[in-house]
Amino acid sequence: MTTSELPQRTAVQAAPLTVLLPDDVTAPARARHEVRSFLLAAGLCEAQLDDVLLATSELVTNAFEHGERPQRLELAYTGERLTLRVHDAGSLLPELRAPSPAEARSRGLVLVQALSEDWGFERCPGGKFVWAVFRLPRG
Repeated sequence: MTTSELPQRTAVQAAPLTVLLPDDVTAPARARHEVRSFLLAAGLCEAQLDDVLLATSELVTNAFEHGERPQRLELAYTGERLTLRVHDAGSLLPELRAPSPAEARSRGLVLVQALSEDWGFERCPGGKFVWAVFRLPRG
């Protein structure tokens, strides 16, 4: 079963942080910077952020390569649970594929799936969100 055959699920409706992303190759770095700053200000420590920052890069990069450019990133953090959503204007739905060992690319969603507690997509007016959820207790 490909990802596009999975039922659409909603992770969260609204986020307290919304970041408009630039229409160029700096978008993943900008997204990582904003996520990192937000989570450090929320009281998380640097050591807790690696998986989230890698997943952020992958979701934003996938929106460039397979969507119609990432438009915005939304972040919600409840003190235990972080939801990260990336919106793009594309209609193509994400597909989780097992990459061949010979392929240098095509591991983005596999990484997101491995790093997050849950992930998915949802269609919305003007495109779609691809999201990932992480368990990040303050400690």
